[in-house]
Amino acid sequence: MVRTERKTEKKITELQEALKQADTVFIGAGAGLSASAGFAYGGERFRRYFADFEEKYGFHDMYSGGFYPFPTQEEHWAYWSRFIFLNRCCDPPRPVYQNLLELVKDKDYFVLTTNVDHCFQKAGFDKHRLFYTQGDYGLWQCSKPCHEKTYDNQDVVRRMVEVQGFQIADQGLELPAGSPPRMSVPTALVPHCPKCGAPMTMNLRADNTFVQDEGWYTAAQRYDDFVRRHKNVPILYLELGVGLNTPGIIKYNFWRQAYQNPKAEYACVNYGEAYAPKEIGERSICIDGDIGEVLKKLK
Repeated sequence: MVRTERKTEKKITELQEALKQADTVFIGAGAGLSASAGFAYGGERFRRYFADFEEKYGFHDMYSGGFYPFPTQEEHWAYWSRFIFLNRCCDPPRPVYQNLLELVKDKDYFVLTTNVDHCFQKAGFDKHRLFYTQGDYGLWQCSKPCHEKTYDNQDVVRRMVEVQGFQIADQGLELPAGSPPRMSVPTALVPHCPKCGAPMTMNLRADNTFVQDEGWYTAAQRYDDFVRRHKNVPILYLELGVGLNTPGIIKYNFWRQAYQNPKAEYACVNYGEAYAPKEIGERSICIDGDIGEVLKKLK
């Protein structure tokens, strides 16, 4: 145990030095980063706000509930409005994103992320240095889709959670006093496409109906420009909390870019999944641990 801890501390020191020396940092962020910040989709946080849905339908985490075929749109949006408010409108309880920003704010950085919870913007990251590839909890789109445009949903979501009986507080949602929350929203609040009238859906990449709007393509162009400008210069690829759900977007992508650039270093911080291929092993720093704790030590 002591030997393992010493090995981890040595790697943290190595990463600290790599960050100190790096002028350019390319951050790849997955769900593990937000989980470390406190955005858990299961456990006590789920039961506190979704106990009624758990009892009625039998799913045990927010992610599973997002795929449940609710019988009505009114119930569907009651569930999703709580989900959106908790994971998009609220700040995570731990300052993991703020600590990350402190480490890279004075560098030429860019963020490629599969997260859809807006945590980078809320922590103060420059939105022109971000590419959210998989969508945004704060956006709706036509479910068909009949056109390539997205719509901000925050005002309607706030009204949806309020009509269910929740109180909006500084730190999130407060449960209704004396009675359980309602499990549906008024039909008048159910969103429909302003062009064709079809039901709206979340702007999340789940199938080939995902809308890539003008903002998405602008961010994609900035990402391409960043990659092009740093092909053969010293750069630190910093991968945080990326699993194997969609590895081609960040993990395999970072491995390939680091392999092709002999001046690059690769670092991976992930709980239980910190590794690198042997082809870039000598230029890699892999830390198996909680991202938030590692970032605090790096500061």
